[in-house]
Amino acid sequence: MSIFSGIWVPLITPFAEGAVDHVALRALVRRYADAGVAGLCALGTTGEPATLGAAEQDAVLATILDETRAYAAARVQAAAQPQPLPVLVGVSGNHTASMLERIEQLNPLPIAGVLMAAPYYIRPSQAGIVGHFTALADASEKPVVLYDIPYRTGVRLELDTLLTLAAHPQIQAVKDCAGSLATTLALIRDGRLQVLTGEDMQIFNTLCLGGSGAIAASAHVRPERFVALYDALAAGRLAEGRRMFHALAPLIQALFVEPNPAPVKALLAAQGLIRDELRMPMTRAGAALAERLRALDAELAV
Repeated sequence: MSIFSGIWVPLITPFAEGAVDHVALRALVRRYADAGVAGLCALGTTGEPATLGAAEQDAVLATILDETRAYAAARVQAAAQPQPLPVLVGVSGNHTASMLERIEQLNPLPIAGVLMAAPYYIRPSQAGIVGHFTALADASEKPVVLYDIPYRTGVRLELDTLLTLAAHPQIQAVKDCAGSLATTLALIRDGRLQVLTGEDMQIFNTLCLGGSGAIAASAHVRPERFVALYDALAAGRLAEGRRMFHALAPLIQALFVEPNPAPVKALLAAQGLIRDELRMPMTRAGAALAERLRALDAELAV
């Protein structure tokens, strides 16, 4: 089975007085490893990479990789999990040549793959998208996960485009945020790409259709519940999985009332795991939403 299955957490980037909080970041890595998630995504949208300088991005990735190695080494000594948690790295941009340079920088690193969205803002043709991803996949020594999120990029990856790209040996999965049931089902039935939903409210649907898993920002909170949900559905325990998802659904919905990752950060801060800081133009979640999130989280703790 491909490693691109199960519940993946797209890590937030914690800040403290404006700087990256690497101590908190290490603690989050350990928290999600303990919860049994399948992998971590570094420098994805939830990690606010657009507000990080190049050196900061490299430092964030280095901390995550170092902590996954340290965690695995400790588990080996305890005769438990021997392999570091796989880390997928977001690579964003709309200039193919610049992204090729970034891919070359990432190739030597012990990462599980790269996550790449369509070039944003410029809205290229589907032929341009195929050429863009093909060039990047040709250059990458690691597997590529496509990221179809048209409401952020301004252009969607059409089904024919995705099926064309699926023929590339390095392109192995898709983070599906397009909101098209027909496309999701067609990709699952085609079978060449692992389909990971990136829309958290679609986790139950995608898994029941035969999808591989999710890259879910809401899994920052109660990650064990999301892992248990995946395990139940993967084992065919539909009624149990349905009950779990129904319990999680109000919290998932609330976590996206305001722009991600502000609500996630507000709740993690309430749990004492990070400071409630973002970088402009992102702003903190409103007080009313933060209170609502705390109440919903408390209900799950019962």
